[in-house]
Amino acid sequence: MAMTTARAVLEGYAQLRQQVAIMLELARAGEWDTLIERQGGYLQLADRLRQLDKEVELDQDGIQCKAELLEAILADDLAIQEYLMARRSELGQLMGTSRRQRDLHRSYGKQATVVVDAGDKFDPGTP
Repeated sequence: MAMTTARAVLEGYAQLRQQVAIMLELARAGEWDTLIERQGGYLQLADRLRQLDKEVELDQDGIQCKAELLEAILADDLAIQEYLMARRSELGQLMGTSRRQRDLHRSYGKQATVVVDAGDKFDPGTP
C-alpha cells in the first residue's frame, strides 16, 4: 500500500505541475476568466495532495522527483503572479482614467466630452 500511496503522491505532483503550466499559458494569453476557473481545480488538487502527502514517506528517488516537480510548480506560479501583478496595474490605470472621465463629466457635463475630444485635435508641439 505504501508504494501505491507514494506513486499517487508523485502522480498528484505531476498533475499539479501540469495544471500550473496550463495556468501560466492562460496568463500569457490574457485569458483571465479561464485562468480563474482553472485556479479552483488547482487549489482542490493541492488540498487533496497535501492530505495524501502527510500519509506517505518517499524514498530518495521519490523525494528528488517531488523536489523537481515543486521547483517547476513554484517557478510557474511566480511567473503567473508577475502576470497578475501587471494585469492589476493595467486595471488600476484603466480605473483611474475612467474615474477622471467620470469626474470631468460630473463637473462639466456635455462640455467635458468636448474638452476631452478637443485635446486630441491639437498638436502638442504647436505653441
